[in-house]
Amino acid sequence: MQGPEKFTIALVQMAMESDAAKNLSHAISSVEEAARSGARIVCLPELFRSRYFCQREDASCFDLAEPVPGPTTEALSRVAREKKIVIVAPVFERRAPGIYHNSAAVLGSEGELAGLYRKMHIPDDPAYYEKFYFTPGDLGFRAFDTQAGRIATLICWDQWYPEGARLATLDGALVLFYPTAIGWLPSDKESCGAEQLDAWRTVQRAHAIANGVYVAAANRVGREILPGGAEGIEFWGSSFICDPHGVVVAQASPESEEVLLGEVDFARLEDVRRNWPFLRDRRIDAYGGLNQRFLDEKPCAKKA
Repeated sequence: MQGPEKFTIALVQMAMESDAAKNLSHAISSVEEAARSGARIVCLPELFRSRYFCQREDASCFDLAEPVPGPTTEALSRVAREKKIVIVAPVFERRAPGIYHNSAAVLGSEGELAGLYRKMHIPDDPAYYEKFYFTPGDLGFRAFDTQAGRIATLICWDQWYPEGARLATLDGALVLFYPTAIGWLPSDKESCGAEQLDAWRTVQRAHAIANGVYVAAANRVGREILPGGAEGIEFWGSSFICDPHGVVVAQASPESEEVLLGEVDFARLEDVRRNWPFLRDRRIDAYGGLNQRFLDEKPCAKKA
């Protein structure tokens, strides 16, 4: 399904409180602001209902999870229906006892659940102990039809993997949304912060270019220190939208809450793909090794 030739999308860049109800209320207000500004699709940041609890391993945090459909999707579905917009709604999903996912629900403009994505790549780094909490996704890299067009959503750590962006594109996505919670450990910011931020932005612009799609990344802002925690994480904001040529059409600040707006133009996408036909020229007969962890077997040298 392809909607209008041009439409506006919005990314909500927000700071999180410890109160889940306040975070939801803040998110709804931001979504409504985006709708008033003409947005057809609005994307919220990863795990926006809470502060980023994966900074530590704490089994009590599983109490934050909820089913899909559940309270978050029901509340945002009402907004989607009232405002006639599409919402990408990240959720800490409780699938069953002991099975939890880092997910994103795509809510259509009639309030329906148009699709569900479960984060496929799960990190395990200092202050990002997500493997303790999240079961890897099992729904694949899918695209979903919405009233504005066919879109896909991946989540945060998925940003670094070209395979996910490619497969979502091959399923017909014209816009890739990346709800995100990424930032610096304050002790690392001075030494390598600038290059980390640049790498994050560059790899996603590369997904847009290599696939001929729009890419939109919605991050959180602010420093979050959990009770009993160490230095916390300073989330770097910098949410952005780029076009199929990798041109950044909208960029948020590194520290302020914003509702970031940008235009999607399918004529631009068509033009870029005609001139850079990467999908046409793919050697689909030669990529068999991509389904292996590493190519340990080396070709044998020919004997004289």
